[in-house]
Amino acid sequence: MWRRGLVLSAPGKAILHGEHAVVHGKVALAVALDLRTFLSLQPCAEGSIHIRLPGVGVARSWDTCSLQALCRGFAAGLDESKAPSAEQLDALREFAGIAAGASAPESLATLAFLYMCLAISAKYGDVPSVDVVVWSELPLGAGLGSSAAYSVCLAAALLTASGAISCPLKEGQSTARWSEEELTLINSWAFQGERVIHGNPSGVDNAVGTWGGALRYQSGKITPLKRVPMLRILLTNTKVPRSTKVLVAGVKEKILKFPAVMNPVLDSIDAISQECQSVLEALPADPSPDSYPVLEELFDINQHHLDVLGVGHPSLDRLCRLTASHGLHSKLTGAGGGGCGITLLRPDTSPLAVEAAKQDLCACGFECWETNIGAPGVTLHRSSSLSAAVLHALSLSPASASASH
Repeated sequence: MWRRGLVLSAPGKAILHGEHAVVHGKVALAVALDLRTFLSLQPCAEGSIHIRLPGVGVARSWDTCSLQALCRGFAAGLDESKAPSAEQLDALREFAGIAAGASAPESLATLAFLYMCLAISAKYGDVPSVDVVVWSELPLGAGLGSSAAYSVCLAAALLTASGAISCPLKEGQSTARWSEEELTLINSWAFQGERVIHGNPSGVDNAVGTWGGALRYQSGKITPLKRVPMLRILLTNTKVPRSTKVLVAGVKEKILKFPAVMNPVLDSIDAISQECQSVLEALPADPSPDSYPVLEELFDINQHHLDVLGVGHPSLDRLCRLTASHGLHSKLTGAGGGGCGITLLRPDTSPLAVEAAKQDLCACGFECWETNIGAPGVTLHRSSSLSAAVLHALSLSPASASASH
């Protein structure tokens, strides 16, 4: 029986440059957001397992004997290099009472938890008797990697509880991270969770959640950037819903209709991504304001290119105009057509200017967060070092926090 409490977190993600062009073989840069998903895993009464996801209204419990019986069936057909089979997922849906084809966040999150719990237990040991609570600072469905952060947290917690990876937090440390080899294993299992939720994901979101910092993605190849500093941003959710599938199809149609016009735009976006990579990797750990003009100009150019591709939206135009009125530079992040935008904040940006920009954006009905990009990947925490808000969300009292990691 697992007898120690664990608290860990993983970051969300944003696309810095390369949206839509990446679908056509160009470079994209993905960065870790310092808006995080937190997971608490605590030992509980022998013979039961609980999962609570207050953000989507999930509170489920099962007895471990029933799960262990399912687990034996998993062991026979388990191949972690392949996507979860339709038969495995159908069996889990039936077990959990989830309707076939159900795509609500609570259904997919429950399915991913069950799959990862059983698959990891089938490979590394018995189903643990634990109480798992997951809470996130990330908005759902905004293209900010919330499902990947969830999958990374589940993978790290379940692998640690099974003994497949170490528990690296030492006495006196407030945080710790796993070895490169262990992170690779966490990432591979998190990708399986993403496959349950999304079917055919790229693997970028879970890689950002695992390693943090910034990653370069091109034609299926993921490469971490070297020595990227944390940069301040304003992240804005316009709350305008959009369909990534429809937007991607629209860009493809425009490229087929005007190849001589649109292909140079894709090439230019590719050059922007590569130029930004060079600038980021050359920045010192504590960049001065002089380092920012090139990054700001790349934001402006790329935003115009994305408008040319047809993925802009009046809400994003308003975001860019409002922040520009405060001397700030913004672009959409993700699929466009609404969704989210990011605004770069220089180290010398006045707090009054940031607050004024946030007030103007919120007055439009948008939601804003002041955060960082280039944040660390999946991290193990000593509970007593976490904020009262996080402890409350994870149902951990300060007293119980001091007794666990």
